[in-house]
Amino acid sequence: MERLQKFISACGVASRRKAEELILSGKVKVNGVVVRELGTKVNGEDIVVINGQVLKDEIKEYYLLYKPRGVISSSSDEKGRETVVDLIKTEKRVYPVGRLDYDTTGIILLTNDGELSNILTHPSRDVPKEYMAKVKGFFRKEDALKLSDGVLLNGVKTKKALFKLKRYDKKTDSSYVKVVITEGRNHQVKDMFNLLNYDVVKLKRERYAFLDLSGLKSGEYRKLSTKEVKQLYSLK
Repeated sequence: MERLQKFISACGVASRRKAEELILSGKVKVNGVVVRELGTKVNGEDIVVINGQVLKDEIKEYYLLYKPRGVISSSSDEKGRETVVDLIKTEKRVYPVGRLDYDTTGIILLTNDGELSNILTHPSRDVPKEYMAKVKGFFRKEDALKLSDGVLLNGVKTKKALFKLKRYDKKTDSSYVKVVITEGRNHQVKDMFNLLNYDVVKLKRERYAFLDLSGLKSGEYRKLSTKEVKQLYSLK
């Protein structure tokens, strides 16, 4: 027996939080009866239906993709642009975990495991994400300290982070900066640099938790091993 919202999430239909909203709004039926109680438990013999769709606990798939520049971090795009899902050859309905900007490259995970996705994207998890940023101009030490200590973005201070100059290219007047953050706000890294008047020329996510891009070229992907999936679950 497991909680209904956990079962819905495990089926890859929605995150656990979204599943709770579906239950409370009366959109979930168990064995033909509308259920609105979050404490409801189901087993493998119960028939769970959402908006006429019978749910099945699908086999889970987990992918690590080296996202290229110019690809949307979504399962679909209203403008018809290529998405990260388009790059994965699978019959399963997988979804990206979090987002990378259109022009940002690097690691992004995709899965049909709603529970794991919820674990990794929940604000309390503090999953480290490492980037390499190319910014215009010389990145000063005092600015690195300011950004590492946290700055106000939209009225909310960012968590402690790491901003460290790796090298400066005098010829192109560009700095290469290692960035490690544990949050997942939209455009956060770019916004933090822009706050101190640094224009981000390129941004690449090189690590996600303990995972990196070893052995992959832009546009390539691989399945996560069982051990890696267990390690990601341990972040809970």
